[in-house]
Amino acid sequence: MSEILDVAIGAARQAGTYLLDNFGKISTIESKGDRNLATNLDREAEKIIVDRIKAKFPGHGILAEEGGSSNLSNEYVWIIDPLDGTHNFIRGIDIFGVSIGVVHKNVFVAGVIYMPLGAEMYAAEKGGGAYKNNKRIVVSKNKSLKECSISFDSSIRYAPDVMLKVLGDLAHEVFNVRMLGSSVRVLSYVAEGKLDFSVEFHDRPWDFAGGVAIIEEAGGKLTTLKGAPLTYKDIGYIASNRITHDAVEEIIRRSL
Repeated sequence: MSEILDVAIGAARQAGTYLLDNFGKISTIESKGDRNLATNLDREAEKIIVDRIKAKFPGHGILAEEGGSSNLSNEYVWIIDPLDGTHNFIRGIDIFGVSIGVVHKNVFVAGVIYMPLGAEMYAAEKGGGAYKNNKRIVVSKNKSLKECSISFDSSIRYAPDVMLKVLGDLAHEVFNVRMLGSSVRVLSYVAEGKLDFSVEFHDRPWDFAGGVAIIEEAGGKLTTLKGAPLTYKDIGYIASNRITHDAVEEIIRRSL
């Protein structure tokens, strides 16, 4: 295990433990825009992560949901979501987690997702495979869309006309659809084969960065909604078991 992955795992576990210890104990909630919320715990968890990164890699870039960005010209950039599934967390729904992704020269080289309630640690680094609690994981083998359980973006309010059209076209082809309200839960489920693919329109880099290396090392694939290679500057994506990816792209292309 590289030192980078070791730091990411330690930081995610410490932040996740903090969130779990404070589940149901939010002291402040603030609005960041149209029905987009943050809590005091988001910021405290982020500080835990950033402090650990800076202690080991003081010159590395950091792009964090709550704290903004620094040193993004560095060849290494850490992309952090300290509490993915904030709205679930606020409502007492136990689907939330921590996401940390590492980019080297614009390539996703490591990723960690930690789901504290189940003590589930997902981790991967480029070329080293994907693991859940130190056991190798792989994506599903489903080929037919009729067999597929999928996840779809829950933020339909942002573009209901477009997104409901895509959702309807996908729903017609697949076995069933889930909306879990947490990107890390969705991405980890794709990586271990519990979901076959996911379509997200509005997820930002901190939402998906932790899952990219994990899904790719588990045998899956991520692209933009138009099928281009996914970068940490993109918004929205398709994450799949690779086998179904082209078919999903085609449905979205026709829908749009």
